[in-house]
Amino acid sequence: MLDLKLIRDNPDLVRAGVRKKGGDVAPIDRILELDRKRRALVQEVEQLRAEQNRASGEVAKLKGADREQRISALRRVSDRLKAVEPDLRTVEDDLDRALRALPNLPHESVPPGEGSSANVTLRTWGTKPQFAFPPRDHVEVGTRLGILDMERGAKVAGSRFYYLRGAGVLLEQALMRLAQDLLVAEGFTPVMPPFLMRPDLLVGAYGGAALDTHQIYQVVEEDLVLIGTSEHSLAGMYSDETFEESRLPLRLAGISWCFRRESGSYGKDVRGLYRVHQFDKLEMFSFTTPETSWQEHDYLVSLPERFLQRLGLHHRVVVLCGGETAAPSAKTYDVETWMPGRSEYGETHSCSNCTDFQSRRLGIRLRRPGKSTVFAHTLNGTAVATSRALVAVLENFQQQDGSVRVPDALQPYMGGMQVIAPPP
Repeated sequence: MLDLKLIRDNPDLVRAGVRKKGGDVAPIDRILELDRKRRALVQEVEQLRAEQNRASGEVAKLKGADREQRISALRRVSDRLKAVEPDLRTVEDDLDRALRALPNLPHESVPPGEGSSANVTLRTWGTKPQFAFPPRDHVEVGTRLGILDMERGAKVAGSRFYYLRGAGVLLEQALMRLAQDLLVAEGFTPVMPPFLMRPDLLVGAYGGAALDTHQIYQVVEEDLVLIGTSEHSLAGMYSDETFEESRLPLRLAGISWCFRRESGSYGKDVRGLYRVHQFDKLEMFSFTTPETSWQEHDYLVSLPERFLQRLGLHHRVVVLCGGETAAPSAKTYDVETWMPGRSEYGETHSCSNCTDFQSRRLGIRLRRPGKSTVFAHTLNGTAVATSRALVAVLENFQQQDGSVRVPDALQPYMGGMQVIAPPP
């Protein structure tokens, strides 16, 4: 959530930021009008309460007609308060909803633009693999190996669910273990959060004024939702709490299943494992001071780069344009890995600095040494999302006979297995 004072003092700056993200600026005028109404009503309520307190003190000292006259005036003040206070609550609720509908403002370094073609490549690593045969996509590779079963997944749970079997499970777990060991060596604390959470906390972390029902699975009877990423649970973990500044940065490694409806994808990237409803993920999450969050952002994106380099996977780092940057984020780096079966790069990792947007919505503060408090900054990033990592490994390390070479970095986690071979 944006600082109301920022909107009040710099409305044109806020409008420019919302436009850069492709958002609607009309709510800003409504926010300014609601803010004026709220301040006027607050002033009236405070004056009426002061008059009520003063009159109550005077009544005890008066007698006769003067006392009755003062009591009558006190009743009028009380009646006016009863009329104004509900109006104030309504305006405050409307203002809160309007504020929550606004996205975070993009950092000045975020490039303008609306689609992925406007994203800017910052750097690349490695080279595209060369094949002496037409490379297959991961669905064909995994199906032939007997480690991926999309057909039975759809039979049991519907489209975009799947079974992993045998060496597929070992490969998936090896990817998680490699990423987990990398983060633990860097001092991250592993956390396995609840996979269900309160809707209000998820909305606080996700952005917007209400649940995005195109993305979120709801458990209506329990008033809970399934998480789309452990980022949401990790942010909610410290809602309405205050950190001592000396405790930051606090770096967490969230291990979870993630559940996404993806009902708005309309056929985009729906083949195989690239865009599925359920997947395993290791998420980085940092709480920092405002002064160090941009340095932390660069640090976080370096970790998935190191992960992919250990695997030997060609990739690039891009900064998303304004129109591609999600509501809570001030700036996002995507790491895109080459996927031969798609003949294009695919996003495998994303790292965002949400500045104080999430913490302002969730009430997460830090206490300065002088006892003053400010809102903490929050950052998140993918260490590994195994579904897309599996796409990259199966497609980049496939061999002509249908087998897949296991990257050296994963072999210790797979009992020394060097090759996943087709069944006899």
